[in-house]
Amino acid sequence: MVEMLVKSKVKEFVKSVDPEMRVSPEFYEALEGELKALIEKAVKRAQAEGRKTLYARHV
Repeated sequence: MVEMLVKSKVKEFVKSVDPEMRVSPEFYEALEGELKALIEKAVKRAQAEGRKTLYARHV
């Protein structure tokens, strides 16, 4: 499986929201799955428009 997330950046953002919040390994796995699903949907939307480039509107 290709890792798409930079865990340190995710943790850094979480800490910016709540400095006492921790992140479990399962959270990263779930977030990775959601990100991949979002990208797959965006690709399908772009393909439906006949595009070969993803734009913000495809999200």
